[in-house]
Parts: sequence; C-alpha cells; structure tokens
Amino acid sequence: MPNDFNQQIIDEFRANNGRVGGPFEGGRLLLLTTTGARSGVRHTTPVAYLPDGGEQVLVIASAGGAPRHPAWYHNLVANPRVTVESGVFTYEADAVVLTGADRDRAFARAAESDPGWAEYQSKTSRIIPVVALREIPGPPNVGAASWGEAVKLIHDGFRDEFAKIRTEIAASGPTLGAQLRINCLTACQGLHHHHTGEDQMMFPMLGERHPELAPVLERLQEEHEKIAALLGDLQRVISSEGAEPLAVLAETERLTAELERHLDYEEEQLIPLLDA
Repeated sequence: MPNDFNQQIIDEFRANNGRVGGPFEGGRLLLLTTTGARSGVRHTTPVAYLPDGGEQVLVIASAGGAPRHPAWYHNLVANPRVTVESGVFTYEADAVVLTGADRDRAFARAAESDPGWAEYQSKTSRIIPVVALREIPGPPNVGAASWGEAVKLIHDGFRDEFAKIRTEIAASGPTLGAQLRINCLTACQGLHHHHTGEDQMMFPMLGERHPELAPVLERLQEEHEKIAALLGDLQRVISSEGAEPLAVLAETERLTAELERHLDYEEEQLIPLLDA
C-alpha cells in the first residue's frame, strides 16, 4: 500500500488528469505501477520523469539521495513489465535499467536541467539508477467517457507540455541544455504524430459521416500544414549549434499561439459531434 502522502498525490493525479498541486505543481509526474518483487502485489508510485523521445521516458531511482534504492526500483528489476499513467494515456511498458555511458549521459542531462538530481547523488555512495520505460505498442487507452472527451484530454496534454517547455526555456541559462532540447523535440514529435493520426483516421471518418463538415475539415487540415511548418522552424532552431534560449522561446511562442487557435476551433467544431 502506498503511504498517505503518495496516496494523496495518486488520487489528485487521477482526479485531475495528471495535474497536481503542492511541491509537484508544474512538474512532470507519472504514476508507475510495478509488481512486488516478493509479494507479487501491484504497487503504484508517483515518480518524476524526463522525456526521451516518442517511445520512452526516463525515471530516476533517487529516493531523495537515500542509501538504498526505492522499492519500486527493486520491483521493476524483478518484474520489468510495468504500467504507466501519464494523465492522458495509460499504457504497458518494459522497464530497462540504463548502464554505462547511456546511464551517465542521461543522468548528466537530468542534473543539468535540475541540479537537485546531482544533489541527491552527492548524498549517497550508491550510483543512482536511471530507468527507461519503453512503451509496448498497442491501442491507446485514454481515460475518457467519449471520443470528444478523449480529444479534449489529448489537447490539454499538449497545452500543458508546451506550457512547461516555455517555463523551462524562460528559466534556462544562456544556452539551451541537452535535456531541454529533448523535451522540445519530443513534444514536437508527439504533436506531429497526433495530427497525422487525425488526418489519416479521424477526419476521413467524420467527413464520411458528416458531409456538411467538409469546410471545417479542410480548414483543420490547412492549419495542420501551417503548424507542421512552425514545428519545422522550431526543430531547426533547437538543432542549431549553440541554440539560444531566446530564439527557441520566440519560435515556441509562435507555435503555441497558432496551436491554441487551432485546438480551440477544433474543439468547438468537432467535440459536439464526437460526443453525440
């Protein structure tokens, strides 16, 4: 059983689609469910995570710099199949403990973006593990009662992520850190995949069932093309040598302004039909 503090976070996380207050407000948090190494009982723990591309995220078994690894780490070493709740999606993943240079690079990125990780390492003689949670391909599981609610949840997920990125860029130093680059590129990749799925699946389905939507769907697809161009601009700035945070922030603001208009219009036009 989780302790009372963790259970409060878990309940708040699930009630608010991944958003929590207090010391974790505005941070990246997921719920990690592991299988007990000895008991075989399932345990859920709130864990901070780092984006690491579209198919995996990283979690760090810091335990606040305690001398021993946290229980969830021992569990996933014994039983690598885990369940991840992101606030929007719930999915199964394989937990892979990074070793050698892979672990060191990932931990260095984390410590560069948040010195708290380095502080935890300084408190303990153990090497703090970094674990990749690699999503197992399968149908998306969105905790929504309708298609319209699912679309709104996914949209709000992108809103939250780009808000975090803007905050991180504004608080960064004179150069763009490695982890922040990955955060930006991962969000861009996720948005691209989302729009591709809409263009190939949801929009054709709605167009077939609702021919009167043709002008709306045409506008939405044109906006996808405009956003794709802005994503390309942002990715080029991020990937440039010595990328400056102010330049990245300007491109991020351009993208998010266009994205907000697009999401608002899509929700206004499509959610009533999807919910019906």
